[in-house]
Amino acid sequence: MAEKCKYSCKTASETLEWIHAIIHFISPYRYFLDAHVVNFFKDRLWEAVDKEWMHCLRKEPVENLLRIPSGVVQGHWPVSLKEFILTLRSLSLPREKTDLQEFSGMHIASLSNVLAQGMNHKKKHEVEALAALVGLVAKQVGAQTVVDVGAGQGYLAQVLAFEYQLSVIAIDACSHHGKITDARAERIRKHYAAKMRKNGSELREISMPKTVTCRVLSSDTLKTLSNFLEENDDAANQHLSQKCSGSQLSRLAENILPSLSYSDSSLVIAGLHACGDLSVTMLRTFLECDKAKAVISVGCCYNLLSEEASDMVDSCCGFPVSQGVKSAGVVLDKNARDLACQSADRWRGLDEHAGLHNFELHAFRAAFQMVLFRHYPHILQESPTIGRQGKALRRQQHQRILESNLHYRGPSEYGEPRKNVAFFHEYSSIQNSKSRESSTVDRYSLFVKFCESGLGRLHLPCLEDIDYSAVWRESESYADIAS
Repeated sequence: MAEKCKYSCKTASETLEWIHAIIHFISPYRYFLDAHVVNFFKDRLWEAVDKEWMHCLRKEPVENLLRIPSGVVQGHWPVSLKEFILTLRSLSLPREKTDLQEFSGMHIASLSNVLAQGMNHKKKHEVEALAALVGLVAKQVGAQTVVDVGAGQGYLAQVLAFEYQLSVIAIDACSHHGKITDARAERIRKHYAAKMRKNGSELREISMPKTVTCRVLSSDTLKTLSNFLEENDDAANQHLSQKCSGSQLSRLAENILPSLSYSDSSLVIAGLHACGDLSVTMLRTFLECDKAKAVISVGCCYNLLSEEASDMVDSCCGFPVSQGVKSAGVVLDKNARDLACQSADRWRGLDEHAGLHNFELHAFRAAFQMVLFRHYPHILQESPTIGRQGKALRRQQHQRILESNLHYRGPSEYGEPRKNVAFFHEYSSIQNSKSRESSTVDRYSLFVKFCESGLGRLHLPCLEDIDYSAVWRESESYADIAS
């Protein structure tokens, strides 16, 4: 059970006090923040961790490890390890789910099959809830226009337009998304028009989202779009694919719009999964744009926030934003931001088999980094990304389990007797059927497949002199602690 938090976010000063406590606590553990699992073997990261902690955790069942991010400790662990985990958890900023019942008068309408086309269950749930909230807030602040920032394929924008009869400007950096939004909106409009004719109801003008393709680089850009494109049909569906600065957009908009109607009308800025700096830009625009009466943002990809150096002045980077945090001199860097995006709930929700598989993929990726380091050193300067290969490897692993009839016989493929290496060593307390199945799989051949796939995704040739077996022998003894 994690310690009770003694800090609060009720006021700015209390929030800053909490942030300073976090900074003070994590400073001695900077190596955790700066580390990246892909460099685990290359940089021998385990050498920086307390040996008593490592010895303890290597023996632990995987289910205990998966609960660590949630602040769950075991009584027999070293005192210093328990204190570290409990204190860390108590300092975590709040992530409690908001009770939507707190918003008086809010009604979440279930989307029809027509409006929900193309949405999975998660997206449908998100759009239903956020559209209802945006509709309620727009009504409360007297706004008829919503600027949907980072609109993607226009799911939120279309629900706001067709279901809540709001004027919507959908902004996205991808012109393909804009075309999809337009085509989808036209299909929905025809459906609504046909439905009204069939019911014999009076035909009314059906509002459709206006799409703009532009990369929003600053609050100046977004303010310009809001001011010049609001409520103007001539500027609708303009695909401005270039990276426009605010001044460039202003000149472009002046050419498109000789005059403005409703120049004094208000608007709401909204975004569902507004990525990285986009969420910060929305907040800045809300503060700087008089027309913006409310901002509703569900951010994502915080690891993609741009970060300024502590000596920079008047920067528009995504972190830090407040003067209070700037004055604290906080610097995270990319690895720390990546770590901050990890969800304790996600790890806690994994079962033992899924947890082991995640750990195994981390080990494969870290060992693959050794291959890149030794044979393709130039590519590491580009921070290569090989994407997710988990599902394919799971299928291959399952097939190998079936083929081996849950038993492995004979030498390994790299010429040495195969040790009975469970992912947490032979003395692991995990002894159920799933872990036994996993331990029978020839991980070396899976590792080779992982590397070959990774090289293919990076468009790199498979060199004949790559000694995968040497890399795997070097890595395997530490594979259980790579995560």
